[in-house]
Amino acid sequence: MPVFRILMAAAVLLLALAACEPAPLPSADVNSRLISNVVIVDGSGAPRQAGAVRIDAGKIIEVGALEALPGETVIEGGGRVLAPGFIDTHSHADEHLFEQPGALAVISQGITTVVIGQDGGSPFPLLDFRFRLIEQPTAINVAAYSGHNTLRSRVMGDDFRRAATETELFEMSLLLQQDLDAGAIGLAAGLEYDPGIYSQTQEVTTLARVAAASGGRYISHVRSEDRWFEAAIDEIIAIGRAAKIPVQISHIKLAMTSLWGRAPEILEKLDAARAEGVDVTADVYPYEYWQSGMMVLLPERDITNRAEVEFMLREIAPPDGMWFTLYEPQPEYVGMTLSEVAALRGSDPATAFMELIAASEAMSEETGRQTDMIIGTSMRADDVATLIAWPHSNICTDGMLDDLHPRGAGSFPRVLGRYVREQELLPLEEAVRKMSGLAAQHMGIMDRGVIRPGAAADLVLFDPDTVIDNATPQDPQALSSGIIRVWVNGVEVYANGQETGARPGRFVARAGESRND
Repeated sequence: MPVFRILMAAAVLLLALAACEPAPLPSADVNSRLISNVVIVDGSGAPRQAGAVRIDAGKIIEVGALEALPGETVIEGGGRVLAPGFIDTHSHADEHLFEQPGALAVISQGITTVVIGQDGGSPFPLLDFRFRLIEQPTAINVAAYSGHNTLRSRVMGDDFRRAATETELFEMSLLLQQDLDAGAIGLAAGLEYDPGIYSQTQEVTTLARVAAASGGRYISHVRSEDRWFEAAIDEIIAIGRAAKIPVQISHIKLAMTSLWGRAPEILEKLDAARAEGVDVTADVYPYEYWQSGMMVLLPERDITNRAEVEFMLREIAPPDGMWFTLYEPQPEYVGMTLSEVAALRGSDPATAFMELIAASEAMSEETGRQTDMIIGTSMRADDVATLIAWPHSNICTDGMLDDLHPRGAGSFPRVLGRYVREQELLPLEEAVRKMSGLAAQHMGIMDRGVIRPGAAADLVLFDPDTVIDNATPQDPQALSSGIIRVWVNGVEVYANGQETGARPGRFVARAGESRND
């Protein structure tokens, strides 16, 4: 047989033998981890499924019935629920984030991404804030809006109690575009606060069009949550319609006794707008009381109008349900209700409120900072539940890292424990969707809020049988129970009731803008 044919026959034989040998088992990447024995609730609203999730390099690699690879780190889930890391679409965590980079109040709720720049106030310029996050990393991801009030203040200064001129509006548009170019989600307004309360709808609409042109969104603390609530809802719908932009109502609430019980009617209005093509959504926190400055209760800003104060105490914030969380002129009032303060001063609640706000405004004028904060009880439980259950509302906290309102430490576990397990208002899958996948959708965040291959490995492991909030007005920073472990970009940031010290958080830019840091 010619040598050539012998060599060819040998080669064919070797290939045949090789084909008969079993393929080598795949081996794990050195950083690959398998979270096994979990009940996966993936954030889409789909039914839960038992399985495992493989993560590597900050991403979810595989989901399903998975076996550990040789050399792979296995994290035993103990049959608990594994969900996408929660997204807080209305957060004030940025106020103390660099002093508390571990963000314990946030991660202990299973929150992995916060959206800041709320109520019209945002870091400026946003690009500087983004660079600072790189230099001083935190445990959580941060996305941001550009705040209308911030832009208005930069352009109009102290002369803001009027409509903006065309020149001023053009300057605001330029500043907004600068923030959008830095990755802002869109425009955020706080139309019940200075200086935005003095703006006209057309001003906000013009800026919303700037955001829309860059693929941005609009979110707003609407112009009124009580006296003129319906008109305020009409305004945000009109802005969405005119600017052709998705609009979100911040912490939607019915905060006046004459509005109580009308949540279904308000939702009918929103559903009608959606049917018309206006992408209007909302977020909501699960409490019947709010926190803000005293002046927000007086939209005309007239602290001498006794009739207005008496109306407010009767219809909006009763003195027994209003207590002080900050009062710099007399710090001893912190923790006391207005009724208690009035009795201490030998006065009636209306007179006490007028005197207290006058002293606080004088100090604020002198110091240049907010010198009072109150918690007011203005909502009813059935309305809160109805708003939470609306298919187009997601969950938020409206909280800070060291908040004196329990929402800052308890909102998300409160929904899971009270509204899902105890009241059965929502199925677990739907509640998780409102905290993750739907929240991401409302913010235009594409790669978080779901458990699927390719998504960021932001995850929370919790026990559905024990998860509950423990924060109260008396102990507002008490950590919740039942949140077992939390990962941000594949790195564990919370375990055994405490932060791990890891700082894997990133800036989350607007979808379609520059990549995440």
